Amino acid sequence: MEVKAIWQGGRAFEAKGLSGYPMTMDATPTYGGEGKAPTPTEMLLSALAGCIGIDITMILKPHLEKIQSIEITVDGTRREEMPTAFTAAELLFDVKGDIDAKKVIRAIKLGEEKYCAVSASLKADITHRLILNGEEIEMPE
Repeated sequence: MEVKAIWQGGRAFEAKGLSGYPMTMDATPTYGGEGKAPTPTEMLLSALAGCIGIDITMILKPHLEKIQSIEITVDGTRREEMPTAFTAAELLFDVKGDIDAKKVIRAIKLGEEKYCAVSASLKADITHRLILNGEEIEMPE
């Protein structure tokens, strides 16, 4: 897989992969950017959410008609010193629908442990929480 990022001036870059869709990134004003696009670290956390989201929808494919919504919030913790790499990430899955919690938990675990290339590529400690129909469900270790 190859992605090419082309400088757009200032601190902004536009990247394109094999899909051909442009992804613009910029730094915050603190780092000399204009803040006109997501930062690369925001895109990394977005990629984590998207990757495991795609995986769990594939795993839950036979049950998708019972699911009304899936929202994934990623809260990343970074080192204070440079490089300010992510040391931890908590993924909160907010799922609504007529689906058994065990099926959702299994899908999250499989996505994380077997399929999600983004989480497998990160050195961060990744944890999960599940809210199903407004109720927090305990995730097994």
